[in-house]
Amino acid sequence: MSGAEGAGSAATVAIVDDHEAVRLGLRAACRDAGYEVVAETANVPELLEALGGSKCDVVVLDLSLGDGSSVTENVRAVLDTGSAVLVHSIADRVAAVREALAAGAAGVIPKASPMSAVIGAIATVANGEVLNNVEWASAIEADREFAKAQLGRRERDVLHLYASGLPLKLVAMQLGIAHSTAREYLDRIRAKYIEVGRPAPTKVDLLRRAVEDGILPGLDGEGGDARR
Repeated sequence: MSGAEGAGSAATVAIVDDHEAVRLGLRAACRDAGYEVVAETANVPELLEALGGSKCDVVVLDLSLGDGSSVTENVRAVLDTGSAVLVHSIADRVAAVREALAAGAAGVIPKASPMSAVIGAIATVANGEVLNNVEWASAIEADREFAKAQLGRRERDVLHLYASGLPLKLVAMQLGIAHSTAREYLDRIRAKYIEVGRPAPTKVDLLRRAVEDGILPGLDGEGGDARR
């Protein structure tokens, strides 16, 4: 826990949970770890009012609030303040976890986790990192559509041609776009795969992603020519 304490010494945290006991427990643990707790509220509108247009480093957000609000609207409202979102979740609500991650939450930590793990997760998110843990992986694995990078039509066209083996210059020529534009599409494709936890730094990785997502048909063996 000492690492989390060091990382959190200058970080600001807000807590949103409609159970007072949970808020009190998180507040005590955060303060013990050296965080400054700037707000603790039962819902997101109360949080926005408490922040008064300012932001904090991390908002620990209950996945399911009792005010009828949706996961997506809560996550996006918090992100609009400039704060990062760490979802505090009952682990078996995979669909809601997936929705929170798709809306832009930096990660999810189960409510059943030891408090030291929660503090460590806050430290990770406060450092500007994405929390990649089993809950994230489970949410992706539970829905292959979510795991896809949600590429646009032109991005799929670029990936199809590039992963098939064409040099980027020829991809641009075939699509009638500038080489620099094709490069921008390729950069966006890689960024989208990173966002869903499936990085593709090399051309071989991009080929694999294209096959996995049905953009290219499966290849025999290792697909020799297409990988060059």
